[in-house]
Amino acid sequence: MDSSKFSSFSYCSSRRIAATINVPKIKVTKVSTPRPPNKNLVAELNYLNNYISATGTTHAKENPYCSNLSAKSSTAPRTSTPNSTEVTKLHVIMEIVAERIEMHKNIGAQRDNWNCLLTTSVNMITLSAATMVGLAAVGSSGATVVALKVSSTILYMAATGLLVVMNKIQPSQLVEEQRNAARLFKQLHRELQTRLSLGNPSENDVNEAMEKVLALDRAYPLPLLGSMLEKFPQTVEPAVWWPRQKQKCLKKEEFGGKFKGKNGWDARLEDEMRKVVLVLRKKDMEDYLRLGKEVLNFNKVLAVSGPLLTGLAALGSVFLGSVNAPWPVMLGVIGGALASVVNTLEHGGQVGMVFEMYRTTTGFFKLMEESIELNINEQDPHKRENGELFEIKVALQLGRSLSELRQFTASISSSPEENDCQEFASKLF
Repeated sequence: MDSSKFSSFSYCSSRRIAATINVPKIKVTKVSTPRPPNKNLVAELNYLNNYISATGTTHAKENPYCSNLSAKSSTAPRTSTPNSTEVTKLHVIMEIVAERIEMHKNIGAQRDNWNCLLTTSVNMITLSAATMVGLAAVGSSGATVVALKVSSTILYMAATGLLVVMNKIQPSQLVEEQRNAARLFKQLHRELQTRLSLGNPSENDVNEAMEKVLALDRAYPLPLLGSMLEKFPQTVEPAVWWPRQKQKCLKKEEFGGKFKGKNGWDARLEDEMRKVVLVLRKKDMEDYLRLGKEVLNFNKVLAVSGPLLTGLAALGSVFLGSVNAPWPVMLGVIGGALASVVNTLEHGGQVGMVFEMYRTTTGFFKLMEESIELNINEQDPHKRENGELFEIKVALQLGRSLSELRQFTASISSSPEENDCQEFASKLF
């Protein structure tokens, strides 16, 4: 071997050996943390928090520097931290509320398609059957007339069945229910976000949020069978989507507690709120309940007339050609034409949606009335909502400015017998 190659090889080998000798071997010690048990998210978080706090305390005792820091921090003023359990619960409720919003939006869109498709289909079936009756009446006797007669009878019977189902469930009213539910769940979602942003939620906040979710579920149910709202009730009542336990706070005596003049409340504001409630009861709620009753009665007439006309038209098509009289043709053609008009007016005009809109608006006024009475009934002003903020909220809910609301209440007499106000409290509806 060449001497130069041997010297270079020995030089490289000596460098490798030196590098191996000079670099110390690093020992990696694995710190094993106990694995939390297979529990839910809240239990795992609590377990890890307890473990971290326990290990932190142990290390602080072993390390004198850490013990000095802990001694210094113990002398500093402590700040209150939010309850992680309540925060987690509110986040879970917010996720459920967000899911409810999507469910009501999707089901509302589906039922809107039902209303459009069924209305168009029933009208096409009815008009096709009426056309067949007319063609059979002008045609000569034979297999063609029999085929037209049988076909028109089948179509009229199918239209009658579809109309009975549509008038029972009222798809347009179902769409309005889901639309209102999605809007109210969005409002609840924003309320929960605001509550979390304020910090330090309590167990009462969690219970109140759950009660509101369940109250909305009862007011606007998703299934059709079993829990569907009555579409033709005997009496028209306001829609209620808030917890009924709220009324337990109301006192039986005349609302209005002893005035203490704190938290933004004064005698003028209490008197102003009493007058707002008075007008809401005497004008707004009564007017919308009256309109709701009129729309409900009109919808009842339409719901009965549609299947009745298609049934009579089917009867006329059955006797077509068997009776030597013009009435089967008259029933078959005119009945079908009138049935399509009634169906278009009821479902195309969405009369059920109008009734639900009046019912929901009356419920909005009812909620305002209960909210005002709840604040005035509270004897301790500090437990009420802030008076200035509450006045702004009431004014905006009625579609008025503060000056307009004060001018409006100033012109109202406090006595119900002497009250002759012709103006409605709300300018929004």
